Amino acid sequence: MRHALILAALTVATPVLAQPTPDITPEDRLIHDQMLVLDTHLDIPSRFASGWDFGERHEYFQDHTQTDLPRMQEGGLDGGFFVIYTGQGELTPAGYATARDAALLRATEIHRMIGQNRDRIVLAITADDAEAAWRAGKAFAFLSIENSWPLGEDLTLLETFRKLGVTMAGPVHSRDNQLADSTTGQNRWGGLSPLGRQWVAEMNRLGMLIDVSHSSDAAFDQMLALSRVPIIASHSGPKALRDHPRNLDDDRMRALARSGGVMFLNSLFLAPHDTSPERSAIERRQANWANLNAAERREVVAELARVEARRPFNDATFETYMQALLHSIRVMGADHVGLGADWDGGGGVQGYEDITRLPRVTARLRREGISEADIAKIMGGNLLRVLRQAQAAAQPEAR
Repeated sequence: MRHALILAALTVATPVLAQPTPDITPEDRLIHDQMLVLDTHLDIPSRFASGWDFGERHEYFQDHTQTDLPRMQEGGLDGGFFVIYTGQGELTPAGYATARDAALLRATEIHRMIGQNRDRIVLAITADDAEAAWRAGKAFAFLSIENSWPLGEDLTLLETFRKLGVTMAGPVHSRDNQLADSTTGQNRWGGLSPLGRQWVAEMNRLGMLIDVSHSSDAAFDQMLALSRVPIIASHSGPKALRDHPRNLDDDRMRALARSGGVMFLNSLFLAPHDTSPERSAIERRQANWANLNAAERREVVAELARVEARRPFNDATFETYMQALLHSIRVMGADHVGLGADWDGGGGVQGYEDITRLPRVTARLRREGISEADIAKIMGGNLLRVLRQAQAAAQPEAR
């Protein structure tokens, strides 16, 4: 399927709508469309600064994006968490200031996107906001922070971001920082730092949802113990299917479920993926798609087809993803699993290349005998439940 879509992209000058998928019946699609569907980790805001238009339909095999408003409608994705991501830098006053400004700018860019498309998407701060938008036929955008490095050592900035609409945050990304150790870090703190423990308390006070994805196992354990409300992993996966530091072992998945939390399934760490310089160079050109002429665009897509033919991005398929999802449901229960595929952050597998393929998940879960009520929880209900719990437990002065 991946190669067929690339070749199709070579023959056209404008994006091609995804073809109907044989494993989705009209009844599957109807049921999918009747559910509130959300994803907890959408990295597409990284494109907003370049002038990339979220309101137009794009094609993954052309500009390498996976999320936009037309594709949200096509795939039945009603909303999700639009990520304020800051790559980890130096733990210095200058580093903190640079990160803070970058995060504030990214928040502004997300608000600008919402304003430019206000007839189709709205800002959501509460679960009620999301449900109201869904009933009105509009998409909704929650805001989240991936990597709290921009807070520096001033946790009062959490309230500033909350006032900008941020409802969820994770302490760390790919390197240890002032708050916590990363799954791919050097174990600087043995979990959370003293400031990181204060961060947990402040997140609880403000009614913000704690995200443990990217946090080390020790930091995970400590946040689970310290938080007064359920926490989530916004884009993680089961270590039993692939032993990668970013994935959770079954015992921690069960502990998260026992606490009332939810793991949202990532599609990136299911198999090794190609990060070769050759592919990275193509992706940089794809990121500049809007500024390429027709001949340059055709050449980029052709180069990608040649790389894919020799060395696919990864060997994971839709079936790989579903096996991970079904394993998570068996271990944690349907009340504690959701979708957080890491779209536009490296996620996607063969047959599940962008958000237009989301109805395949609903269809497959139905084939597995999972009830419509449980599928609705997985698609969005579980997130709304834990968000309500976190916000209800906020201190009165922070509400």
